[in-house]
Amino acid sequence: MPPASTKASTAVDACQLSPGTSAYRRMSLALFAAGVATFALLYSTQALLPAVSAGFGVSASAASWTVSAATGALALAVLPLSTLSERFGRRRMMTVSLAVAVAVGLLVPLAPSLEWLVALRAVQGAALAGVPASAMAYLAEEVRPKALVGAIGLFVAGNSIGGMSGRITAGWAAQLWGWRAGLAAVGVLAVICAVVFRALLPKARNFTPGSLRPRSIARTVRGHLADPLLLRLYGIGALFMTVFGAVYTVIGYRLAGEPFGLPQGVVGSIFLVYLVGTVSSAAAGKLVGRMGRRGALYLAVVTTAAGLLLSLAQTLTAVLAGLVLITAGFFAGHAVASSAVSRTAKTGRAQASALYQSAYYLGSSAGGTLGAVAFHAGGWAGTVLLGLVAVLGVVSITLYGTHCARVAERAARTEVRRRVATAGARM
Repeated sequence: MPPASTKASTAVDACQLSPGTSAYRRMSLALFAAGVATFALLYSTQALLPAVSAGFGVSASAASWTVSAATGALALAVLPLSTLSERFGRRRMMTVSLAVAVAVGLLVPLAPSLEWLVALRAVQGAALAGVPASAMAYLAEEVRPKALVGAIGLFVAGNSIGGMSGRITAGWAAQLWGWRAGLAAVGVLAVICAVVFRALLPKARNFTPGSLRPRSIARTVRGHLADPLLLRLYGIGALFMTVFGAVYTVIGYRLAGEPFGLPQGVVGSIFLVYLVGTVSSAAAGKLVGRMGRRGALYLAVVTTAAGLLLSLAQTLTAVLAGLVLITAGFFAGHAVASSAVSRTAKTGRAQASALYQSAYYLGSSAGGTLGAVAFHAGGWAGTVLLGLVAVLGVVSITLYGTHCARVAERAARTEVRRRVATAGARM
């Protein structure tokens, strides 16, 4: 008879969702909608920053806090809320988080001052913190391992669609009726996505409630932070997002200024480039299958760096081509790193994903703020320099990971040879 652990594993596999089933399609569409709502709300002011600057009479770096406050609050709140999801369930946590974030999103257009706008955006970011880590943990528990990278890629694709649709919606609504109307339009879009999410997401079948005891939680977090591979993945996520946050926080200022002088609606439409991220994130699973995790990361890095350098050109075509490469590289790298976190963590998956999301959105917050400062100090070239430094960090971490893997492989081969020699001597 097979051992009890094998039976239990087989039973879990039988309950997990597989591609091609109706439940898997419902789950994919539901989390896609959640991803759209999350990114549309989280970055709702990003395409409107020049208009926000003009409306309140503030600088680019001051206006950038409407983005950085949301991402920074998410980074700080994601671990506590993911811990609650271990006790109360992933589905419930995502539902409550989206509901609160959508409600705040309908209040954001009414902010009477920049200070109020930043405060509301911080509350909104904290509310959204319950979605990403809980979604990753839900997928790790409910989807068969072989389909996990693809499933997470679809969720990340929803992020890219949300980032695109939110910015385009906001941009054109702002051009017609002002930036407050742009934020209101994003709020309505998020309401629709939240309803779709709740209606379609299947109930969890493999979730087991965990403990809320502080010592147990602290022990789990310490274990994840002591794992060298997880630490490297957290660093990679933060650095990739630093690049992305810096580029997309200030790209509106560059395109609205000379020599381009594009109107607000057209600037918002630039975010159609996010469709490239939808494709590259969804294809991350195939990339990993062909090139391995580190090979896929190297490809993402090279693509991102090439896009940064190309964007320095003074023609709109070259800038758009650069944005295409930056977006493709970022989303592929993010999908690879985030799925690796879910596969690496065997226990406390919500906390492992939360730590990744925390690092990821701290990178976004840092990138948005530092990108605006760099743009103010050195123009677009300053922002590109910041991005290249972050890309170099990703390369360094990945090279170090490759070195560690080779050392471990040599040590394993040496140990095998030693055991064989020892066994032969005893014969």
